[in-house]
Amino acid sequence: MDHAMPTTTGTETPEATIARIDAAARRMETPCGEGRMVWRLWGSGEPLVLFHGGSGCWKHWIRNVEPLARHRTVICPDLPGLGESDMPHPALDPAPIAGEVLAGIAQVLGQGTRYDLAGFSFGALLAGHLSAQAGPELRSLTLVGAGALGLPRPRTELVKVRGTEGEARIAAHRRNLEILMVADPRSVDDLALTIQEYNTVHARFRSRGFAHTASLKDAVAQARCPVALLYGERDAIAWPDMELRFAALRSVQPAAWTGVIPGAGHWVAYEAAVTFNAMLLDMLERRLRG
Repeated sequence: MDHAMPTTTGTETPEATIARIDAAARRMETPCGEGRMVWRLWGSGEPLVLFHGGSGCWKHWIRNVEPLARHRTVICPDLPGLGESDMPHPALDPAPIAGEVLAGIAQVLGQGTRYDLAGFSFGALLAGHLSAQAGPELRSLTLVGAGALGLPRPRTELVKVRGTEGEARIAAHRRNLEILMVADPRSVDDLALTIQEYNTVHARFRSRGFAHTASLKDAVAQARCPVALLYGERDAIAWPDMELRFAALRSVQPAAWTGVIPGAGHWVAYEAAVTFNAMLLDMLERRLRG
């Protein structure tokens, strides 16, 4: 894992790190439900769209946007009902929400622009449903820490945060990150805790119920682009039956590429950012050459 990787620059606080990266982004808005969806863009080059996880926001990619933006135009939305984005139209499954996001991508990038897409956790589920609806503009799909593949999910009983304050609230956030998001407790630093607090306060859309289905597997069966599935080795929603998840994906996408990052947990893009960034870029480059 990348424990030696600093989360701040010099004496920069977590708040300053987030503000600096946010200020470097180009911000756009597209329709979402009765309101708007907020998008952030960094860098230049071939577009790479990143979908964050459930009860999250673009900050799930805080350790990735700058390194990836040295090679790509990186586009991070706050998914509907999360972060700064308004709630989507009511839906019983992820497909209509994915349709709203797909329309947003076309508006942000321009109709017909080709792009690669990576989604984390709930973002992987939404990305898979989007792939079933997308045309040739979607060049590749990378699923990170994905559930909803029709397999039992290990129970992860989280600590209640609502109603807590001060040190008790910080302790609850820390424990939840340790239970679900990371493999090594040392990965729960001040930046991770700051992001977790923001995400908890701003999450209105509840995606957890979608994770216990086979809807991602069913949707990604219709994808017409190369598909990859990536986990941290100790991902709490996949370990110890990761090979069953790879087999489930290959049952509908036989050519799918799969990868494991040693020692990392569910939030692999944060906990093992250096390795994750290099692996994702390498995968995308090989697809371009192919």
